[in-house]
This record gives sequence, structure tokens and C-alpha cells, in this order.
Amino acid sequence: QVRLVESGGGLVQAGGSLRLSCAASGRPFSPYAMGWFRQAPGKEREFVAAVYWSGSSTYYADSVRGRFTISRDSVRNTVYLQMNNLKPEDTAAYYCAAKMGVTVLAAMRVDGMDYWGKGTLVTVSS
Repeated sequence: QVRLVESGGGLVQAGGSLRLSCAASGRPFSPYAMGWFRQAPGKEREFVAAVYWSGSSTYYADSVRGRFTISRDSVRNTVYLQMNNLKPEDTAAYYCAAKMGVTVLAAMRVDGMDYWGKGTLVTVSS
């Protein structure tokens, strides 16, 4: 069983930065890809960013491209989301998720992920 634990959320002013982490534990961890998703109050969970576990490529939602950076450390089994120039509309619970089978980053969807963390809350004040 794979366990994903997010950390790094908090309250930040607009224009500020946060770095989220997602640590994986459990069985030998070798996903095909990892993703970050978010869910704002009253809204559906949405894709934010993804990275192949090989590190060969990344993909971003249009709303965060140029502001967020996803990366992974395969030695520490950890995925990161560096969030810069945060906006109030970035306020949400952020979740990391693992996709164990072959996928294309641009096709990653909420219902296609295999494992989820419990989330970390990001609040951006104006």
C-alpha cells in the first residue's frame, strides 16, 4: 500500500510563495507519474501540474503555467510544487496523487489516479 502525505500549506499574501511537498511511503514506490490537484470550496477537484517519475517532462494547467513548478526527488520519494506569485484564486486544498500505469501527462485526470494524499490547505489573502 502506498501512502502519500502532503505538507507545506498555509496562509500567504497575494504575490507570495509557498512550496508544497508530497512524501510517499509504503511498498517500493515507482509510479509512472505524479500529479498535483486542487479543490476550492464549492468546486470540483482540478488538475494543477504533473511530472513523469523519470523527470523527463512536466505539464501544467493554463492557470498556473509560468507561476508553479513541479519537481520530484526519486531518492527521497518526494514530489514538490513550488508556487510563486500566488493569487487569491489559488486558494484551495492541494492534493498529490500517483499514477502507477502508463499515462500521458496532458491526459491525467482526477478519476485516473491510483493513490491520493489527504491534502494540504493553501489560503491566499488579497
